[in-house]
Amino acid sequence: MDLFFSYLLYLIVLSTISLGIIFLPYNHKSSNSKLPPGRKGWPIIGETMQFALAAQRGNPERFINDRMNKYSPEVFRTSLMEENMAVMCGAPGNKFLFSNENKLVTSWWHCSMKKILYFPSLFDNPATQDQIKTPSFLPEFLKPEALKHYVAIMDLMAGMHIDMDWAPYREVKVFPLAKKYAFALSCRLFMKVDDPQCVARISHPFELIMAGFLSVPLDIPGTAFNRAIKARNIVHKELLAIINKRKMELAQKGNSAARDLLSHMLLEANKNGEIMSETEISTHLICLLLATHDSTSAVITFVLKYLAEFPSIYNEVLKEQMEIAKSKGPEEYLNWDDIQKMRYSWNVANETMRLTPPVQGAFREVIKNFTYAGFTIPKGWKTHWNVNTTHRNPKYFPDPEKFDPSRFEGRGPEPFTFVPFGGGPRMCPGREYARAQVLVFIHNIVTKFKWERLDPNEKISYNPSPIPAKGFPICLQPLENIY
Repeated sequence: MDLFFSYLLYLIVLSTISLGIIFLPYNHKSSNSKLPPGRKGWPIIGETMQFALAAQRGNPERFINDRMNKYSPEVFRTSLMEENMAVMCGAPGNKFLFSNENKLVTSWWHCSMKKILYFPSLFDNPATQDQIKTPSFLPEFLKPEALKHYVAIMDLMAGMHIDMDWAPYREVKVFPLAKKYAFALSCRLFMKVDDPQCVARISHPFELIMAGFLSVPLDIPGTAFNRAIKARNIVHKELLAIINKRKMELAQKGNSAARDLLSHMLLEANKNGEIMSETEISTHLICLLLATHDSTSAVITFVLKYLAEFPSIYNEVLKEQMEIAKSKGPEEYLNWDDIQKMRYSWNVANETMRLTPPVQGAFREVIKNFTYAGFTIPKGWKTHWNVNTTHRNPKYFPDPEKFDPSRFEGRGPEPFTFVPFGGGPRMCPGREYARAQVLVFIHNIVTKFKWERLDPNEKISYNPSPIPAKGFPICLQPLENIY
């Protein structure tokens, strides 16, 4: 059962037991006429049911579009996850939220997410939570200047992964293999962990962590939240062993011990005065691994989906990637300059993220009353920006259901309309990392194979990233057998 439905199930059971009655949904009515138009839905659970159903059925944009059409194309009010929620719509809504980070709004995570990520000593300290979300040294590590050193490792690992898990088989399931590759790469680059058994011990519990993220925070046996807490503890134990080993290596060898994010954290954080405990470092790593667990693997999966559906686009990507491959020596790996040459391939990836975004949006908490589009958004409310208010909006993208990479040529879409990585101070710091990872994988898979979908009618659900119901099975055709 997906994370939304596990959350809803427990909420419904709890509310039924505690209240002993069945409520009827009701529209929002308030003496304050300046609140955004909308409805609260059911008591306690609000409209979370409808929100989850739309995602489960593969059209999360329906929840957004129906309310934009009914109430307002600028902002509407709903109730999600027990919170009063103002959904800011369109490019103006995105711009407003992104531009007012830490002025009118600040980042907000559901309490179950925070309790799973943070240990009790960190959960009770808001200052520590903010530091864990945005450590000062993280953006520096993920900038192109730093990432260019890791493109060759990405290329090496992508080639090894394809040779081991793809090439020996005629049929494969893309999504689980893409997740395996993305997670192994994160472990290698973030912590220099490449032992398959160690990676497996870390990766397997992450499925339970993800499943419990939006569950009701009831830490009793059998609940998704309880399983997520136990899984977090398992991961934490593994990470602490890695951290302690690295600290010993650094004490003995200094900067030459390793060149990865973990060493960077241990060395640079103290240099910048950000003294962190081992628990905090472990939490940083868990957050980063979670961020790469489903997102980039979803992009890779659906890029392959669209390339299978549109042979002409596949041929253009193949042409671009073959030109790069021919420019390399037999034992020469990709470099940062090669990534910059993959313009058309990145346009394809962008159009993939427009139609099948790896993240649906994010939430903010209102820290100061403000007025938007003539409506008052009170302090304490939550706000939500959602990619579907722009990505499939014909106002911004004509013929929005058409897969057309040319939308991203030249200057590309208008500002604040294409937002798979968010925007403003909270824009995803890993966007360049994701770009390099996706393009390196595209290069390796396209230059070796062509493929066909085995189930053209496979359903897609969102949880919250897009998930193909059957893992997106394909039939591989080695290029050497075609050309």
